[in-house]
Amino acid sequence: MQSYNVFCLKSVRGLCCAVPETSAVPRFLKADRWTFDGKLDQAGRVPSGFDGQAAQTGVRFNGFYLFQTTDIRFS
Repeated sequence: MQSYNVFCLKSVRGLCCAVPETSAVPRFLKADRWTFDGKLDQAGRVPSGFDGQAAQTGVRFNGFYLFQTTDIRFS
């Protein structure tokens, strides 16, 4: 699995945006609305709602992957 930096929207619990570690952070992920919540990689546990195949597709077309999770680590 590719490594991703995960950002969570402060106003919506569990709404996350995964950005490949090797990519630039999209401009809409501003610090006043989003918070950095960690890194996803092969060594860590993948949160519920994260789909690796969908992430690859989202990144290919958009440069990022939005997903909803119920994992309390990312809320």
